[in-house]
Amino acid sequence: MAILTVHRFPDPVLKQRAKPVTTFDKTLKKLSDDMLETMYLEGGIGLAAVQVADLRRLVVMDLKNGEEKNGKPAPHEPRVLVNPEILQAKGEIVTEEGCLSVTDFRAEVKRAERVEVAYQTLTGESKREWMEEIGAVCIQHEIDHLNGKLFIDHLPLLKREMVKKRLIKMQRADQEALRDDVRIAKRGEPQRKAKA
Repeated sequence: MAILTVHRFPDPVLKQRAKPVTTFDKTLKKLSDDMLETMYLEGGIGLAAVQVADLRRLVVMDLKNGEEKNGKPAPHEPRVLVNPEILQAKGEIVTEEGCLSVTDFRAEVKRAERVEVAYQTLTGESKREWMEEIGAVCIQHEIDHLNGKLFIDHLPLLKREMVKKRLIKMQRADQEALRDDVRIAKRGEPQRKAKA
């Protein structure tokens, strides 16, 4: 398995729509394995292929990631959903969401509390199931990625624009700090200490 690069806002790949999977082969299985490994490393509970710059309609999830049981990490419960789509949505729930592609920011987002999802397995078998609460929120969030949408796109317009500007400014500051560290390293000087 390999760790993949999770693309961060404002990378344009995040605005692209994924295409349906039509070939169910070893490369699809490898992609899902790599995505799960990457998601676990990043500490997320869901990851869409678009976030790793692969434009196939593929989502991995593990709602137990990060949970503890008896003081130990809970066993993994990985899920792979190919070509997922929401057939029905019921109720409303407001939860605080974060995203592996939108670092250092969380916001309350309103979504359906229960959703019926149709999807395929890695072998192409068709399935349908109802998901609720955090499972429903997660699959809606990941399907948004497959459609070129981020959770911040659900925010009111004024707040969304303020957040996007702040995130871009933070990204530029991080890039400038990295360039400074590279220049210092090339000169052989000690690197700056990280801010606490």
